[in-house]
Amino acid sequence: MSQARKEYKDFMSLTPDAYEVVRALSQVAGNAGMDKQLLELIKLRASQINGCAFCVQYHILESEKLGVPADKLNLVVVWREAPQFTARERAALAWTEALTLLSEGVSDEVYAEASAEFSDKELAYLTSAVASINVWNRFGAAFRWTPPARKTTVGAAGS
Repeated sequence: MSQARKEYKDFMSLTPDAYEVVRALSQVAGNAGMDKQLLELIKLRASQINGCAFCVQYHILESEKLGVPADKLNLVVVWREAPQFTARERAALAWTEALTLLSEGVSDEVYAEASAEFSDKELAYLTSAVASINVWNRFGAAFRWTPPARKTTVGAAGS
């Protein structure tokens, strides 16, 4: 198990200006009306690719709060093989992977698929969401932020 080098709260206090800029970028797509469940799925997928345990756990917890079904969350890592995802979600996940694995480029096929499901404006906002999670992943993975704990309710089984 890896030890945290610094924690998320350290990032907030060490570089409050950078924290605020990244946080603001993270909120742009949702504030523009993009589907928040979809945004959580793409953030989860990018975080899986980038190996950021903090962000994987954070976006699972956020997805659950938004009502994303557990089966869908469990299958994001193999979304191509799972029937739970809509054509729009598949296009967003393919776009996310292409932008996260940018050294491989963005194929004309992936662009066409994304353009068929999203307007130009939506695709630009989707791109901003992918960009922001990749920034968060760089911090979380570099400093090995400890994943957030699941909050349990009082009286829940096992508590």
